[in-house]
Amino acid sequence: MRLLNQKQVHQNMRRRLRKNAVYTVLFIACTLFSLLMLALLLYRIIGAGLPYLDGQFLTSFASRNPERAGIAAALWGTVALAGIVTPLSLLLGVGTALYLEEYAKKTTFTRFIELNLQTLSGVPSVVFGLLGLTVFVYAAGLGQSILAGGLTMTLLVLPTIVVASQEALRAVPPALREASYGMGATKWQTMYHVVLPAAFSGILTGCILALSRALGEAAPLLVVGALAFMNYIPASLLDEFTVLPIQIFNWMGRAQEEFQQVAAAGIVALMGLLLLMNSLAAWLRSRGQQKR
Repeated sequence: MRLLNQKQVHQNMRRRLRKNAVYTVLFIACTLFSLLMLALLLYRIIGAGLPYLDGQFLTSFASRNPERAGIAAALWGTVALAGIVTPLSLLLGVGTALYLEEYAKKTTFTRFIELNLQTLSGVPSVVFGLLGLTVFVYAAGLGQSILAGGLTMTLLVLPTIVVASQEALRAVPPALREASYGMGATKWQTMYHVVLPAAFSGILTGCILALSRALGEAAPLLVVGALAFMNYIPASLLDEFTVLPIQIFNWMGRAQEEFQQVAAAGIVALMGLLLLMNSLAAWLRSRGQQKR
């Protein structure tokens, strides 16, 4: 009987090892296929857009001549949009997560709010564009301005930042809070000096992913009224604007083949901007972990 049980154990072990090998090969194949598709996409885009990516392209405005077309207005609009969305979304998102996770009582109402935040994270972006059109463009009287676009994109990324920040705060060990309270610290001192620094890495990761989404979206800004063609830099945040995704979308709709290559150059510039943001976030996260 004992020998029979040992034989069954060995058979089960071999069966599990075979399944593990099959799934390992399957997952590696899926990963390699995804990386191959990404590499092909980057190769096509960089190969087509690199000849147009120069100083003249970065400093020139949109033009009907592909040789003179540039992204100066769209680049300024994207940077200005990030300047609005970043502080607002971080302040409101992290503050909301901190309140819901550390201060608010766990009631039916707070659970309802958290459920709706998770639901809003998956709502199509064009819905937030309609909301921004109603609230900021018409009700608040901001018009088709970059401020209205920034507030709309803040609403878009806010649920994602709140959910990511909550998960980062939950990952902080309770022993850290208890040790801080044991040293006589107040609740806010514990939150500011212990909990937030410990959760900084996770919060920053969620925030940078959300902000990258905001800079790559075009649908909400088209609904709000961002321009598809613009040959000047706005003087204030209440002026009309355009951003890189909309400028790229405009070029892709042109019939001339040269504009497809100009659009590829715009995509490379947008990817470079996102890469710069992610590199900055990785540096800040690394510094935060070293301080800990």
